[in-house]
Amino acid sequence: MAGLIEEVVHIRKFIRINEKIRAPELRIIGPEGEQLGVMTRAKGLELAVQNELDLVEVAPTAQPPVCRVMDFSKYKYDQEKKEREAKKHQRLMHLKEIRFKPNIEEHDYQTKLQHLLVFLKKGDKVKITLMFRGREVAHKELGMRIVERVVADSSAAGQVEKMPAFEGRTITAVIGPK
Repeated sequence: MAGLIEEVVHIRKFIRINEKIRAPELRIIGPEGEQLGVMTRAKGLELAVQNELDLVEVAPTAQPPVCRVMDFSKYKYDQEKKEREAKKHQRLMHLKEIRFKPNIEEHDYQTKLQHLLVFLKKGDKVKITLMFRGREVAHKELGMRIVERVVADSSAAGQVEKMPAFEGRTITAVIGPK
């Protein structure tokens, strides 16, 4: 087993094992976790071969570097398992979009506001887009009033991350969860 696995590249991390370890002197930790002291690289490799395990550099920046006698493939598997478990518990934040028009009726407004509040409670960001069609663009103040009302009505569940701004025929704002 020793010498078969030479080097594994983890995300942004190199792990040196067996002959790839460069330091002449190493602090060795045994297969049961006991401190074996400082010894030469050759003696550490010999100890790993005797136990049919690998010599793995666990703390390369220490003086002298710390190496452990262990089954490297099992160690690698455990590390990958930890990474998968950590990734499973991550919450990705999505950007949801809700579109309004300047002449929206009250019931439609309340429905869209409820959807916005649900998105914020789930932890998602919400992009509010108010679109003008045709001659509606002549009354930008009506659109701005609606967007400001949405921001005010959602202030209990979220906070404004991007203030309402005109972009061509649209007004956009972004609200994030508190």
